[in-house]
Amino acid sequence: MLNVSKIWLTDSAVWIRTADGREASEPFARYPRLLHASKEERADYKCSPFGIHWPKIDEDLCFEGFLNK
Repeated sequence: MLNVSKIWLTDSAVWIRTADGREASEPFARYPRLLHASKEERADYKCSPFGIHWPKIDEDLCFEGFLNK
């Protein structure tokens, strides 16, 4: 399990930073629900120890997937 210390959104991607300083992103273009969501819908996310969940658009991203490419 990754220890994620920061999550932030840009206009085109969601980014994470791990406690050991690694940064990674996932572009919204890979996830149609995120791509077509409003900024408000994207900003409304919940975090768990395993990933990020956007309840209004029913999308989930696992932290491990950010670094396993």
